[in-house]
This record gives sequence, structure tokens and C-alpha cells, in this order.
Amino acid sequence: MRPAQLLAVAFGAALFGGLITAMSMGAFQAIPLEDVLHAWSVGGIVAGASFIAVLLIVSMLLLVVDPNTQGGTVDEPLLVKKDAERAAKKSSGH
Repeated sequence: MRPAQLLAVAFGAALFGGLITAMSMGAFQAIPLEDVLHAWSVGGIVAGASFIAVLLIVSMLLLVVDPNTQGGTVDEPLLVKKDAERAAKKSSGH
């Protein structure tokens, strides 16, 4: 994932969270201006926090993936081979 894509995903999540928060607090209703501004400020805080959280979480998850192993095909079971070797060692008495 490229850095621009990572930022776009984080920005999309922040935009969604901020708008949902502002709408749920009544930013688009006929209420006093002070309440509307409060709804937008809380929406901005939620948007900023979700932007940072999504950016950090997704980037940390991307660090786990080794790009050199991606794209290759796996022709053998991943867990069965190790289990078969352990069973063979146990049966031989080691």
C-alpha cells in the first residue's frame, strides 16, 4: 500500500467519523448556533482522533507483512507439514 493510499483510507475514516458525530449531535438541525458549533467542534475532534488511530493501526499492520513473500504461490499446507514432523519425532522416541 502506497503512502497516499494509506492517507486516503485514514482521511476517509476520519471524514466518516466526523460527519456521523456532527450529524448525531444535531449539526444540521434548527438549533442555536452555539450548539451547532459545539457539534462541529466535537466532530472535528472525533475526525482527528480517528485519522490518527486509523493511520497508526493500518501502518502497524502493514509492517507485519513481508512484501517479498507476497505474490508467490503456496503448494503445500502450512500447518500440516509441521504437525507431521512432530508426530514422526514422537513416534521415533525423541
